Amino acid sequence: MMRVSYHKDYWIPLPERHPFPMGKYPALHKILLDEDLIRPDGVYAPDECDPRDLMLVHTRTYVERMLSGSLEEDTAKRIGVPWTPALVRRSRLAVQGTIEAAHMALEDGIAANLAGGTHHAHAGRGEGYCVFNDVAVAIRVLQQEQRIARALVVDLDVHQGNGTAAIFEGEESVFTFSMHGEKNYPLRKERSSLDLPLPDKFDDEAYLGLLSKHLPEVIARARPDIVVYLAGVDVVQGDRFGRLALTREGLADRDRFVLESVQERGLPILLVLAGGYAKTAEITADLHAIAHREAARVFG
Repeated sequence: MMRVSYHKDYWIPLPERHPFPMGKYPALHKILLDEDLIRPDGVYAPDECDPRDLMLVHTRTYVERMLSGSLEEDTAKRIGVPWTPALVRRSRLAVQGTIEAAHMALEDGIAANLAGGTHHAHAGRGEGYCVFNDVAVAIRVLQQEQRIARALVVDLDVHQGNGTAAIFEGEESVFTFSMHGEKNYPLRKERSSLDLPLPDKFDDEAYLGLLSKHLPEVIARARPDIVVYLAGVDVVQGDRFGRLALTREGLADRDRFVLESVQERGLPILLVLAGGYAKTAEITADLHAIAHREAARVFG
């Protein structure tokens, strides 16, 4: 059974009517336990990550100002979540959760962080509800530890992983693959190793056709030692920020195809949540659970 990282302090209070669905984290944890997709003894609560690990990716100035609450006003506003000590702690916990899940994936073949996928965070700033780039930090930690040489980031959130793309642009050891809404946030896209921009209202058949055409080639080109899968659920029709038209069944088909493509090649895979903005946090969490349901079928 898959091991996961999770901490109760992934949830923090936000201002009333804030659009970010913070409640999806405890809701997903409960769903996975209730459906026996994870066991309590397979849930690992991370500590806060070491600032030195953050600085493998982020600038010292940004890390120090974020930790101390001394960000410049424009930089703070871009994050979209008010600075609080709880936000800093939550962000550091989530980064360490991805690092620990990456270690578990290398050991077990698959693991997950029940948070993470904060792919809009750049080296010198956060944005789009993303404080630190957990995926980039985890990859850098694994490389520094010489656990891996190469990594593949499969980012299927509806929004381009612009921070991850910028951090690794031009670097041969990390392949970044992004399928995202062409006209969606961020308006200014960065350059991934491979970008597939999608028109609004892209449906199941078109999406799966494009993914099945390109993912095998991406894996072959990347030659990764680990695959990090940002399984964003904001591609589903009706998402507040999504603008695509996948059904729940299409989402399950997408997740199963990614998982099977990685599993049949004998590669370890790390799952992180990325985005999702359904009508409620509970519906969002249930959509995130689809990847875990498919993982149980594929990996047993």
